[in-house]
Amino acid sequence: MPESKIDVLLNEIQKLSAAMERIAGPAYAVNNWHEAECFVWAPATRHLQPVPRPNRIDLALIAGVDHVRDILFDNTLRFAEGAGVDHVRDILFDNTLRFAEGYPANNVLLWGARGMGKSSLVKAVHAKVAHDTGSAIKLVEVHREDIATLPVLMEILKAAPMPVIVFCDDLSFDHDDTSYKSLKAVLDGGVEGRPANVLLYATSNRRHLLPRNMMENEQSTAINPSEAVEEKVSLSDRFGLWLGFYKCSQDDYLAMVDGYAQYFKLPLEPEALHAEALEWATTRGSRSGRVAWQFIQDLAGRLRRQLDTPA
Repeated sequence: MPESKIDVLLNEIQKLSAAMERIAGPAYAVNNWHEAECFVWAPATRHLQPVPRPNRIDLALIAGVDHVRDILFDNTLRFAEGAGVDHVRDILFDNTLRFAEGYPANNVLLWGARGMGKSSLVKAVHAKVAHDTGSAIKLVEVHREDIATLPVLMEILKAAPMPVIVFCDDLSFDHDDTSYKSLKAVLDGGVEGRPANVLLYATSNRRHLLPRNMMENEQSTAINPSEAVEEKVSLSDRFGLWLGFYKCSQDDYLAMVDGYAQYFKLPLEPEALHAEALEWATTRGSRSGRVAWQFIQDLAGRLRRQLDTPA
């Protein structure tokens, strides 16, 4: 029996509806701030994906960056010990304290040598602040390729009932990459401005986030070379605080190894531990916190020990 005109029309409408749904993409998700302390931004669905078990280590295990670590967190909460407080440290400490209390604060750029604990420090500081102060402060990670969607994320975060740190790890921009302009507008300079309850913490191996050849090319082709360089450098200038990380010495490297070994109670004499750790660093061609952790993972595996919790 042939289909009626109404049936044909309904069938075509259903096809059209299905096509429109495919074009529109998945429906936007409903975000729940109480699901976790840490989230990952998924721009396709505007979803803050909860991370039940964040990949982070105890703050006490971060060694070799004490002069930086003291800046990011209040020494009255027992994790920044040592010498007196100077003017720069006062300013940086006050910045962190103001943000925790809901007052205006500066964005932070952690830059420098690879593998020296920049991202680990951010995650460890967030965990320590949340635990010791009872604050509901959240950490939201944004992947490098999603930087252009930051304005959309800011629209969601400004309604959050707690302070939020937006974290971008290994942030840098290549030639012909224009997404850095979205970051500039979010950091400072947009009409609406950054929400008062949001800070941006970024790590990078580059102090100015842009490759040197990119800035030099802009300078050589510009009518006014100095203005071209200022345009590129102005991105990092919008981070109120710059924290530098440098390559560690052999003593610092061994101190990191000792800290891990003691924390996880790995049964190896210090002399043998140091000898194996130095041999491991030699085969890697570098010394850093990352190399020390990779050595400890190998050692724990050979000793048949778990690293989830201390033995």
